[in-house]
Amino acid sequence: MSGIFDETNMKQVLGRYIPQGETLLAGIHAIAKETSVTGVFGKCSRTEDGLIPDENGGTVALSKNGYSTSDIYFGITQSAFVIAGCERNSYYYEFDDAPAAGTKVQEVTSKIFFADIGTYFPLADIQNCEIKKGWMGSLKCSLKMKNGSYFKLIFPKFGGAGGGMPHHAQYRDAITARLNGN
Repeated sequence: MSGIFDETNMKQVLGRYIPQGETLLAGIHAIAKETSVTGVFGKCSRTEDGLIPDENGGTVALSKNGYSTSDIYFGITQSAFVIAGCERNSYYYEFDDAPAAGTKVQEVTSKIFFADIGTYFPLADIQNCEIKKGWMGSLKCSLKMKNGSYFKLIFPKFGGAGGGMPHHAQYRDAITARLNGN
């Protein structure tokens, strides 16, 4: 458990989901209270662990939900935020072959693992962000995305015991400022 409160580990984990050309500006350990990620993928087929490109494949609407509390890393880049589990988490997946009309469809060009869906979101796609004071100096953050995805998060005041995340307070301030549009 103490290994998750390590800034170097956090940067490595978040770095897996950051596209080339962007860099991690700030990252913290946080807590996900509830997660709901939606996406619509086209020209693909489902496998046991993900989606693969298939020129003759159909469209898959995916809903990936997490309802239990879990440790996550939360970071921001120049134009996006990134979320990754500190440890392996379980999600509830729902699939639909008939997405709602007018929904943006992402064409699958390479294999996408289900675990990697919902880790990277453009800041411009945030529909609503609400940050409130929480218990013991924490911040409660609710993010709702334009595509219907949402996150209920807690940003703790401190980055764990032992000093493994020395920039936590500075990074938390940078993240909340950026999420609030500053």
